[in-house]
Amino acid sequence: MRGNPLETATPPGTVAPAHGDRMIDATGVEELLGRLLAEVAGLESVAPESDFFQDLGADSLLMAHFCARVRKQSGLPSLSMRDVYRHPTIRGLSIALTASPVTHPPDRPRVPHETTAVPPAGDAHEAPPAALGRPRVLVCGAVQLLTYLVYSLLLAALVTGGYAWIAAGDGPLDDYLRSVAFGAAALLILCALPILAKWLLIGRWKPGRIRIWSFGYMRFWLVKTLVRANPLVLTVGTPLYSFYLRALGAHLGRGVTVLSRTVPVCTDLLSVGDHTVVRKDSRISCYRARGSVIETGPVTLGRGVVVSESTVLDIGTVMADGSQLGHASSLHAGQSVPRGEHWHGSPAQPCDSDFQGVDAAPCGSVRRAVHGVGQVLVATAVVAPLAVGGLDVLLSKTPQLAAVLEPGPAALSDPGFYGDLLAFTALVLLGGLLIALLLLPVVSRLAGRIVVPGRIYPLYGFHHAVHRLATVLTNRRSLTRLFGDSAAVVHYLRWIGYDLSRVEQTGSNFGTVVKHESPLMSRVGRGTMIADGLSLMNADYSSTSFRVSPTRIGAHSFLGNLIAYPARARTGDNCLLATKVMVPVDGKIRENVGLLGSPSFEIPRSVLRDHSFDEVRTEDELARRLAAKSRHNALTMAWYLLTTWFYLFLLTLLFAGAADLYQQAGLWVFALANAVLLPCTIAYGVLVERVVTLFGPLGPLFCSIYDVRFWRRERYWKVPAEAYLRVLNGTPFKSAVWRMLGVRVGKGVFDDGCSLPERSMVTIGAGSTLNAGSVVQCHSQEDGAFKSEPSVLGPDTTLGVGAFVHYGVEIGARALLETDSFLMKGETVPDGGRWAGNPAHPADHLDEGGELR
Repeated sequence: MRGNPLETATPPGTVAPAHGDRMIDATGVEELLGRLLAEVAGLESVAPESDFFQDLGADSLLMAHFCARVRKQSGLPSLSMRDVYRHPTIRGLSIALTASPVTHPPDRPRVPHETTAVPPAGDAHEAPPAALGRPRVLVCGAVQLLTYLVYSLLLAALVTGGYAWIAAGDGPLDDYLRSVAFGAAALLILCALPILAKWLLIGRWKPGRIRIWSFGYMRFWLVKTLVRANPLVLTVGTPLYSFYLRALGAHLGRGVTVLSRTVPVCTDLLSVGDHTVVRKDSRISCYRARGSVIETGPVTLGRGVVVSESTVLDIGTVMADGSQLGHASSLHAGQSVPRGEHWHGSPAQPCDSDFQGVDAAPCGSVRRAVHGVGQVLVATAVVAPLAVGGLDVLLSKTPQLAAVLEPGPAALSDPGFYGDLLAFTALVLLGGLLIALLLLPVVSRLAGRIVVPGRIYPLYGFHHAVHRLATVLTNRRSLTRLFGDSAAVVHYLRWIGYDLSRVEQTGSNFGTVVKHESPLMSRVGRGTMIADGLSLMNADYSSTSFRVSPTRIGAHSFLGNLIAYPARARTGDNCLLATKVMVPVDGKIRENVGLLGSPSFEIPRSVLRDHSFDEVRTEDELARRLAAKSRHNALTMAWYLLTTWFYLFLLTLLFAGAADLYQQAGLWVFALANAVLLPCTIAYGVLVERVVTLFGPLGPLFCSIYDVRFWRRERYWKVPAEAYLRVLNGTPFKSAVWRMLGVRVGKGVFDDGCSLPERSMVTIGAGSTLNAGSVVQCHSQEDGAFKSEPSVLGPDTTLGVGAFVHYGVEIGARALLETDSFLMKGETVPDGGRWAGNPAHPADHLDEGGELR
């Protein structure tokens, strides 16, 4: 969609070029569009020059319904929300639609690196491969369950054998030496096992197709699960992590720095040139799921490449030497960034922005090797002895603790034992919370004194170690979940170092998911509200250096979900940043506007609907409702702590009982405890969610954030756990648990890691494929207004990697939503449609520049 259609507009009353075999008359289009909008908006008529948002008070949901109605009319080009925002009047829209020839898209250009073994991009209109049938699904599930049981036995053997050997030591020094030896051996086994499994089960990954639920898929799933559970994943961003990827078969050059925690699976298909940096929250897996198959394919990054935050690189993509990909962007299958070019957007297209925010620094091979050796020594000489030998010391020196964690047969029949165990787990939970709250501000401010803002430091030195430690410790997901969506969150963020100016308390200033790289460099203006998923990019990285810089969000703004916000952002006060928007890093400072899409474009800051609840914003009424919201949120926080405490109690009771039976049953009792841990966790999670929804059922909702119905929705987001669902990704058990949680799931659904924030409001058709990182979110919050409606995915739908589906959406059968696309609220995707982009719109083909036609 390059250029401005208005520059070559056909005047009203003339005949525009043909669309297919039909002729489009501009005057007729204007009349038709006006009539359709009037019907959708419930108006008698719509003036051709009336602005959709400012004059008519329409919002994006209403206009999405309008676009769907237009797409059903024969003889008209396809209309998208991007077109509506660019031409917000009936006259402007009709001129744009009839301004230039619209021809049938050409055949997709073939890319040199593609082979017949890798489907170019998938055809949404092709029939999916025949399903393998329920027996094969059952066999696959049984093999996955057996794998889990065997791994549980292995862990039990390691832990019990190691603990018994350490406990037999003669004195503290012998205990320590035994802990070091056991820790080194255990780490070696746990780290080497996934690498060995990959080479034995797969050998070298090659481009191809693997039928889901087949025996080939079982090998794929096992290797994927093991390589992502490897303890070496914790070393992401270090030379040791690069060594791990090379051991798995990846072709990594010298001086490569990978900061993303998403471990590539088909590593032999990943090639990265010297001195390339892949920044955090990027997804480069070298596979994707389409229909009923896993497609594997290459990803090639040249020398000196920059892959920015929150990006997705699909299979069959290439970035040549010196190229850059901006944050919140993606490369779709077949796209190739030429040498030295900078691209951004989803799918990416050429731009003039520079995404390398810091110069290089001296960081040679010796420095990297010393850092890697240091990591191994710390893990074996400090971490392992504390984790394993420390428990033996505590039990031997604390008889009261030993009585709780190693009870005798009589203790298990004594009610007082359970009271002691409840008290102990409460002490652990609340004591850990208190220690964290006391420690985090100290770590944050100490790091702020050592790592000077604006100064460039080499990686893998003292300053980098301090910065990394502060980043890891201050990003406590459990604490932001506890305090988020309440008045307490601003006090917590200030406590760890955020600069929040003079806070205008709303009770929902931040959601439950917010992260940063330096709390002291995080600054948010007065009156700003932020939904979940904000990532403040306080640090810029090259492959050899880093620098921290202040990241400022303007006052009186609203930020939607999943936003990566860079330190060089060119946004000021009173901005609306839509979900998954790409925040600009160059050009003028945007103020008093909204930004949508990747690359972003301007939209109205607010519409009439946003003022529907202004009556609650009067000073007295707001104070009364805010106090009521705070009381409700405080009860929600207590409920969250209570459910967490009771789960910790059950977990401790399970392994305390295993310890009691160890003498009689041996390691098998610990293997059994490990095996039942996951099903018990699932059962507990489902029970908690059912209880929460019993007091606040989910359903369509349009209300103020100061309405008790919204507060109940906040409770639903906070109290039930979700992390346990990740263990089930890629297994048939995931759909079974979705059904327990209220999702309407058809047969044969493959879920590789989709997130459903409102489970019971989602319908997923039979045979659908949900890729890793995809989201179906049935709500939206803009300033003080909250809106929620169900979304429906038809049979055999595919959601690409990182795709995001908003509320009130209907996706037809056999439809495809491409990689990293954002399907806006209220959209309707027809049967067999292929949509792509941010925001998503119909797109059957890519042009040579990578833009969607």
